[in-house]
Amino acid sequence: MSAVAVRPAQRKAGPALPVLVLTAFILAAWYAACLPMNADLPLMANVKGFQERYLAAWALERPVLPAPHQIVVELWNSTVNTRLFRETADGIVLNPRNLVFHAWVTLSATLLGFAIGATLGIALAIGIVHDRTLSRSLMPWVIVSQTIPILAIAPIIIVALGSVGFTGLVPKAIISAYLCFFPVTIGMVKGLTSPDAMQLDLMRTYNGSKLQTFLKLRWPAATPFLFASLKVAVTISLVGAIVGELPTGAQAGLGARLLSGSYYGQTIQIWSALLFAAILASLLIGLVALAERLTLRSLGARA
Repeated sequence: MSAVAVRPAQRKAGPALPVLVLTAFILAAWYAACLPMNADLPLMANVKGFQERYLAAWALERPVLPAPHQIVVELWNSTVNTRLFRETADGIVLNPRNLVFHAWVTLSATLLGFAIGATLGIALAIGIVHDRTLSRSLMPWVIVSQTIPILAIAPIIIVALGSVGFTGLVPKAIISAYLCFFPVTIGMVKGLTSPDAMQLDLMRTYNGSKLQTFLKLRWPAATPFLFASLKVAVTISLVGAIVGELPTGAQAGLGARLLSGSYYGQTIQIWSALLFAAILASLLIGLVALAERLTLRSLGARA
């Protein structure tokens, strides 16, 4: 008998290499763009030589476009190299000079708005799917609500709620909820209507009630759609919280850091706040993805 040669299984290329290549390309383009973006600044006027001009463009104190390493250094100095807590008359609190303090302020509004918006979106979707009147009358208004620019409506919400005594966290959470309820509503409507006619007929054949059909068929079918919508909603909720801090001249939050950086021309501070917001959004999406994995596993889905 002739031996049969067995080829080793080819290894699948993981996502790490494409991500690294794309990241390297973005960083190279970013560093290359620093010189033309900062060339008109007064400090660059007396710098001669191609290499010297690039080195100077990467080390400006207030550049138009900061270099990536300047943003990372600023982020490090404002988090790790700054005391996280400080002692006050009321006890030990987060240090306002630390970027984590501002991130926590924004995160609090984000999570509250996300909870309100997700709950509202799920409730609206259930009503739209089970009531034709709501489907015809409410669904168009849900879509139209997202055509209003949030920068225009945010000051109105803040002023209106402030006039009745709601200030601080609540107005920002309402703005976040206003943004994030929409993807949850649309995703859940799609998910709750995803079972086909044969599956619905089977539930009727077994004399299943509307509640049983919802719990045993519609809701499990809508779960993947729900988590896909939640991933979008949680990032939009973070954006809404930051936008809610801009019109009020807030003293705390990532939006406040953006405002103070724009007032004093601290572009590196602005970019570091944006980078921290991106990191925060990535962590929130990761938490939703973890909850999705655990939930689907509990429902019997394969990993």
